[in-house]
Amino acid sequence: MKKLILACISTCFFLITNAQEKTMHLSLNEAITFAIESSYNTKASKNDITAATEKVWETTATGLPQINGAIDYTNWLKQQVSLLPAELVGGTPGTFEPVTFSPKQNTSATVTLKQLLFDGSYLVGLQASKTYLKISKQANEKTEFLTREAVINAYGNVLVAESSIEIFNGNIEILEKNLHDAKKIYENGFNEEEDVEQLEITLGNIKSQLNSVKRMKDIAYKMLNLSLGSPIETKLVLTDSLDSLAEKNINLGLIADEFNVNDHIDFKIAENNRESKRLLVKLEKSKALPSLSAYVNYGAQAYSSDFSFFRKEQNWFNSSLLGVSLNIPIFSSLQRSSKTAQAKIALETADIRLQETKQRLSLLAETAKSDYQLTIENYATAKKNVGLAERIEKKQRIKFFEGISSSFDLLQAQNQLYTQQQNYIQSMLDVIAKKATLENALNLPIK
Repeated sequence: MKKLILACISTCFFLITNAQEKTMHLSLNEAITFAIESSYNTKASKNDITAATEKVWETTATGLPQINGAIDYTNWLKQQVSLLPAELVGGTPGTFEPVTFSPKQNTSATVTLKQLLFDGSYLVGLQASKTYLKISKQANEKTEFLTREAVINAYGNVLVAESSIEIFNGNIEILEKNLHDAKKIYENGFNEEEDVEQLEITLGNIKSQLNSVKRMKDIAYKMLNLSLGSPIETKLVLTDSLDSLAEKNINLGLIADEFNVNDHIDFKIAENNRESKRLLVKLEKSKALPSLSAYVNYGAQAYSSDFSFFRKEQNWFNSSLLGVSLNIPIFSSLQRSSKTAQAKIALETADIRLQETKQRLSLLAETAKSDYQLTIENYATAKKNVGLAERIEKKQRIKFFEGISSSFDLLQAQNQLYTQQQNYIQSMLDVIAKKATLENALNLPIK
């Protein structure tokens, strides 16, 4: 028995360990696909669609037959007494005789069928529920666009951290060699102590920046996991590089694409918002119309002085009823008129917002195109500049150790190189991120 328990514990520990050590290898496209299926936001938006579908049926069912049952049981703890003229039972005229008309206990069971025949509010409500479902589906589509952009940015931030660490490690390796050589030269009396100290300061700063980036890398991976909808401790291996993604995301053809605002998801959402306000006006107007419904019920009642309702000899008295109900609104002290006026104002506001959305989306598309083109130009410039900065730093390093230039000149060249390296990394991230922004601005489908 103990061996069995130990085996179970070992198995559970193995499964838990495997779950904790799960590794995901993802390209950027795979990360986007995974997030659209599994991210917290997309799961929530899909639940909203399911809820909206149920809402449509809830509204539809209001106009379908409704069947209700009821069972009532009454036990008179103190029976109600009625007074009869005494002469009816042979008593003295002018006096009254107390009597009880019903047994102490009674029970009844009824089944009622109701059917709505006409109600303007129901018809409008049915249209509104379908519009609500459509809005939920569009909100899900919008969520998928935002999820794509969030994953691209999070994925890019991880790659920036990884690339920065690689560059810092390379710079540290060169600086440590420079420092070692400078110390040897100083010991031989061929340079000043200040030159050595300057290199020590630069090396210390770079190491400090490296430690900061390492901490940021851990956060970046957790942020990517959060965007994917996976546990934040999940181990990720990114199969795309920053360089390759930057090159893949250069597509000047996007700048020439014609923007059709009518196809944009935000414009469609604004249109449906306007439609919901139109239906609200229609709903308020429909409340002035009469409503017609019908019902039929069937029931049975039983009476007894004691609880004998489950006995075979108990008598049950059946009854049935058919009815039609017509409800006619006549006067509401202008309440309905006020609500209709408010609904019309909301519709006018929705029209204003629709036009604003059209103009805003057109402007966003133009801005996104301009920003994307600028980032491509900056990327080309940064790529060129980092090569120039590397050559300048290398020349200054050679001159420094040959005694031709000072440590100050070398420091300037090093700082310029480090700045250009960071600019180059940032320019690659900007290309990736701005393309994602442009794709959302143009409402390009998720591939």
